[in-house]
Amino acid sequence: MALVPGRPVLADHTRGGSAVRYDSITDAIGNTPLVRIDPAVHGLRNIDLYAKLELLNPFGSVKDRAAWNMARPHLAATASAAGEGGGQVVELSSGNTAKALAVLAGMHGLTFKSVTNRMRIPEIKDLLLLLGAQIEELPGQSECLDPTATDDPLTLFHRTLSEPDSTCLHTDQYFNPRNTEAHFAGTGPEIVKDLDGQAPDWFIACVGTAGSSTGVARALREHDPAVRVVGLVAAKSDFIPGIRTIDEAHEVGLFDPGTYDTIETVSADEAIEGMLTLNRRCGILAGPTGGAAYFGAVRQLRAADEGSGDAESGDEEPTQRQSAVFIVCDRVESYLSYVRQRRPDLFGRPRRRNSPADLSDAEIRTAPAIGVADAQTWIATGEPLVVDLRSPYAYAALHIDGSVNIVDELFEELLHGGLPFSRNRPVLLACPVGEKSARYAALLTRMGHPDVRSLTGGVIAWRDAGAPLVRD
Repeated sequence: MALVPGRPVLADHTRGGSAVRYDSITDAIGNTPLVRIDPAVHGLRNIDLYAKLELLNPFGSVKDRAAWNMARPHLAATASAAGEGGGQVVELSSGNTAKALAVLAGMHGLTFKSVTNRMRIPEIKDLLLLLGAQIEELPGQSECLDPTATDDPLTLFHRTLSEPDSTCLHTDQYFNPRNTEAHFAGTGPEIVKDLDGQAPDWFIACVGTAGSSTGVARALREHDPAVRVVGLVAAKSDFIPGIRTIDEAHEVGLFDPGTYDTIETVSADEAIEGMLTLNRRCGILAGPTGGAAYFGAVRQLRAADEGSGDAESGDEEPTQRQSAVFIVCDRVESYLSYVRQRRPDLFGRPRRRNSPADLSDAEIRTAPAIGVADAQTWIATGEPLVVDLRSPYAYAALHIDGSVNIVDELFEELLHGGLPFSRNRPVLLACPVGEKSARYAALLTRMGHPDVRSLTGGVIAWRDAGAPLVRD
């Protein structure tokens, strides 16, 4: 049998089975399974819920598709132009896109550099180093790329990479249309094909770079304009790997709010609960992003399900069964430290004292806060200790004069042991946009500190108001 490059070949085995043979690992990207979730797990009576298992891509995530589609047209030319010195692929990523690009670069004799202002998942950082990647952590004023922040080092670096005379292959996942096209041409049509030529009634997607949600939504609606698309973002005070908050999403060039019929928030606790359901009851070793997608899907679909007829009860005239699809982006193994930090009870350890995860929404909403003008006046008195909760790189770039830098993860560790400050010393907490600081202000207030406040709007509001910032 003649082999056609890039095309799978079925090979009969002696036991009557078959296997798929490829000429390259990149040929294994895509064509992931669509698996029906047992109704006994999700409890929906009239909606069939399916998981698109992107964790089964060869490098482990949905980002394999975009990384390959963005890099493929340029890899050979980059390697050729670099000559013996070797060229380099560069991406502003600290997660799955970086992992996939590191593999692809190595396969083509190129190096890979991950540029970020914060590597928050230790397992991903270790894997990138194992793959030979370079990691450059630049200071940034917020935890994500902000194209409007003209003096932000991360933004300046992004613009340098995007210049026509750049010698690097910059895949530019936040703005590259080939990110979206990978899912418009691949993921979306695969879902339709696996549903016997029908688009699902619902598509539920987490919003990161917005490439997969936008591309799949376009493909499904091209087949059936009535498809309802739900976008899921992280709660503003939470961090869920691979998912942005709504404010962060608006900074991504591929994000278009019009893509989604509704945008809902998911908390980190909900993401972990959804992940556990997929892991333990469905045999799907999804990470927190897939857990968030599952949790958000069931929550959204429950209302639609309750509003439809029940074919079993006979109380109402049953409606036609609906279908819904969510994406399982990647695997749980890369996030064990993330889960352990938030749910030590899952690893046989007691839940930790004084955790911000235990706060109620009411406590966070009513946390003591102060605006920029009043904060300047208060700081001028010399009374408050100003604590900057951002990364060391962001702090080094620009910070409030006289503030001390305690990165939020370390600050949380300190709080587990009790109040880290004297009750006699007022405290002003600052973070990028005032969300994390509000949560910690609420927690310190609960713990008995009499005078702690959060800077409303964070360092971004301070900068936008023209208040002075200094650089290390």
